[in-house]
Amino acid sequence: MRVRSGRTCWAAALGCTALLLLAACGPGQDAAAPAPSSSPSPSVRVAQGPALLPVPRGDGSRTPDDFNGDGHRDLVLDDLVKAQAHADDPGIGIVYGGPRGLVPGTRQLLAPEENAAPTDGQLPALFEAEASCDLDGDGFTDLLVSTDPPYDGQGQPPVPLQVLFGSPKGLTGKAVHLTVPGRARVGNDWPDQPVCGDFDGDGAKDLVLHASGGQLSFLHGPFSRKGAPRAAAAPVASPGNVPTGPAADVDRDGYDDLLVRTAEGTGASAVVLGGPEGPTRTGALLPAGIDVVFGAFGRGEALDAAVGAMGETSLRYDLPTAARATLAPPGSMLDAADFDGDGLSELLSSGARLRLFPGRAAGLSATAPVTVEPPGTGTTRVVSVADLDGDGRADLTVRTYRGETRDLVAVYPGTKRGLVARVPALTFSTAAFLSH
Repeated sequence: MRVRSGRTCWAAALGCTALLLLAACGPGQDAAAPAPSSSPSPSVRVAQGPALLPVPRGDGSRTPDDFNGDGHRDLVLDDLVKAQAHADDPGIGIVYGGPRGLVPGTRQLLAPEENAAPTDGQLPALFEAEASCDLDGDGFTDLLVSTDPPYDGQGQPPVPLQVLFGSPKGLTGKAVHLTVPGRARVGNDWPDQPVCGDFDGDGAKDLVLHASGGQLSFLHGPFSRKGAPRAAAAPVASPGNVPTGPAADVDRDGYDDLLVRTAEGTGASAVVLGGPEGPTRTGALLPAGIDVVFGAFGRGEALDAAVGAMGETSLRYDLPTAARATLAPPGSMLDAADFDGDGLSELLSSGARLRLFPGRAAGLSATAPVTVEPPGTGTTRVVSVADLDGDGRADLTVRTYRGETRDLVAVYPGTKRGLVARVPALTFSTAAFLSH
């Protein structure tokens, strides 16, 4: 799961008819089957949301974002459709996966009243997904959630992060407060913007958090069920203040690395390399941009970086040494994934339009990009680029919204020939969570 900004959420929900609850997934219909194309937009059959299905019990897996441990990837959705404009945010939506992809009937709503831990007897109003990984190493992915604990503005603020632990039943029960030991903190900034990764190479997932003054908090995993890290040292020096996920082993040395930005929004960034002591070494310095992604775009043995800006997309091949190139036309918001299973990443630009640039042995090319055509009208954002059906190829999930009460989530499958960019295999609305 990728969260672009630590404590920012999208303004509201997305474009379909007011009564739309779920498309292409009525009762008895296969959740991942291609939808009929009789209606013009979206080109899928509109149906009422199916009855709520039980979450399949899993035995644990190493699949990312697998909260119930059944080996199938799940999807996290923030900022769900509201019953009426200006109503309270209903919470975080989870759509569980099956053998052929997402099953919108198998869904779960996480809300502060049911799932948040109180702070000083007060439940949070803010409840937003931040990052996901298996923090305790039990084979079930856990979810880090940002909250708004009470704070009087004096001294160090409390830790706003809570952990919902995965289980054979998925994400159930109450969250616990993430523990950030005092020795790992510095200054009076919020300890937030978590990035998961195995930065010290011991096989357990660690966390990197924002600290202050060009330093980061590094928490060694695994974590206890009470939210405490195995160990935590003094904050580590960093070339910036904003740790940004997802982490990746960019130089293929067995240690996860992360991107650190100088500021949220437009700003320069750097690759911080993991090692036996954690993320302590600065690798390649990257130019200023709005968004940065890692991918295997070609031209090297290591991963590459793409930096999106209004004027152009800057490319840095073969990190951390980083040979320079540019890509036009520009793209300000970027994602990268292998949609055709050839081992190279495609670059997805979601600025004014959704365009896919294929990875090649010689590197990315702006020639003949594939244009993705979301169904319906409104503003479209990328939710996920991940393998949802287990075929070894990434799938694209986007969300189109218009106002606070209408939206449409669409899943486009990856195939041997590349991304199916015109007709989604599955669509549904987050309004289904209103009747969870």
